[in-house]
Amino acid sequence: MADVHSKEVRSKNMRAIATRDTAIEKRLAGLLRECGFDFRVQDPSLAGRPDFILDDRRCIIFTHGCFWHRHRCYLFKVPATRTDFWLAKIGKNVERDNRDIKLLLAEGWRVLLVWECALRGREKLDDKALTERLEEWICSGGQHAEIDTLGIHALNNGGGQVPP
Repeated sequence: MADVHSKEVRSKNMRAIATRDTAIEKRLAGLLRECGFDFRVQDPSLAGRPDFILDDRRCIIFTHGCFWHRHRCYLFKVPATRTDFWLAKIGKNVERDNRDIKLLLAEGWRVLLVWECALRGREKLDDKALTERLEEWICSGGQHAEIDTLGIHALNNGGGQVPP
């Protein structure tokens, strides 16, 4: 199936996708502030340019869009057009994520992934549940975990994504 947009329109649409201060990042920032955590955002000197850095706790938090980072949830749908292109592009994102997480863990950072589906959509966690999971992980000393619609899950070194 052909793309319904011209290359120029598709390119314009793709450029409009925000890479910082997204709705899910704003929601998570608000919850972190309410909990009293101090954080920095998007430090380019750290692998993967993490969304949130809690220096005093040696924590990194990434907010991952379920489509762009291939999360196995209801928000991820394989595109019907240019499928090979999109799967290759998303696959490179996942490889890069895994590489960056391994680097951060090796540098002594603790890494948490918060998936888009936990922050928005019909199955999202409410603020109380999400805040409890954030506080639980930040204060627990866990090395690597993810939060999705089912709660919090410990991970091994380098990504929770499953290949297609």
